[in-house]
Amino acid sequence: MPAVTVEDVLSLPKVIVPDPVAVQSRPVVSVTTAPTGFEGEGFPVRRAFAGVDRRLLDPFIHMDQMGEVEYAPGDAKGTPWHPHRGFETVTYMIDGVFQHQDSIGGGGLITNGGTQWMTAGGGILHIEAPPEDLVASGGLFHGIQLWVNLPKADKMIAPRYQDIGSTSVVLLSSPDGGVLYRLIAGDIGGHVGPGSTHSPMALVHATLSPGARAEVPWPTGYNALVYVLGGRGAVGGEGRPVQTGQLAVFGDGDSVVVTADVDQDSRTPSLDVLFLGGRPIREPVYAYGPFVMNTKEEVAQAFEDYQAGRLGSVPAEHIGS
Repeated sequence: MPAVTVEDVLSLPKVIVPDPVAVQSRPVVSVTTAPTGFEGEGFPVRRAFAGVDRRLLDPFIHMDQMGEVEYAPGDAKGTPWHPHRGFETVTYMIDGVFQHQDSIGGGGLITNGGTQWMTAGGGILHIEAPPEDLVASGGLFHGIQLWVNLPKADKMIAPRYQDIGSTSVVLLSSPDGGVLYRLIAGDIGGHVGPGSTHSPMALVHATLSPGARAEVPWPTGYNALVYVLGGRGAVGGEGRPVQTGQLAVFGDGDSVVVTADVDQDSRTPSLDVLFLGGRPIREPVYAYGPFVMNTKEEVAQAFEDYQAGRLGSVPAEHIGS
């Protein structure tokens, strides 16, 4: 699980551990296990938010952990062209390569540690697929896709595409060097990630060495979630056990605590987690298929607009042609 790594973690700027006297560690509200399924043309996913009250996830709607899977030659799969409206998709590649193209001209390869941030807004068509050489050769594929809601006032804004390359990610460490943080979006302890968001939020991929402890200052107006990409550890000051494919939801407080078990297995020698959270929008949500709106009528209109070709068109030269 390489994503972005560095030889000397201690040379990086530090995420300062909050003063335990002045701050309150957030308690754990729940730990759930993501069920497995298939997406698009059949690539395996874990449904990270399944079974969690949407009010605890706000402003997030959906998250899939894609893979981790080792494809044989000819087996790699993606998604066909499809529409979106009313939210943002965030695709973060940890291992492997994914190719993106959309109806507003955005696109390119998303590779190890890179992120594609697509604001669907009023409507967009896009496709995500492995490039031909990966299909031919096979290889490792692992990433996440997160859906971030847009407030009602922004649901029909013009679509936008951000290519956040791996070299743009802000790299940070814990004071003792036991944790490597990759800050993709948001403000953590005065450090700001490159992602530009409509709904205020933070997204961090952290790798904890065996026995390491991560304590991250977290904005008090945000919710707080930790998803385990791989490995074993504990969350919260109470040390609740977590492992691969589990999501921890936290209550109110000033910081989020994660600790890696001393003993990890050979496949996942470190604990890899996503820290994510945002300012709740607290508006009605009606999500169906590829659309996230406020009402059933707005979703019905989105389907009608898509069928009428008002959400864009597939470029003449496109992936999958």
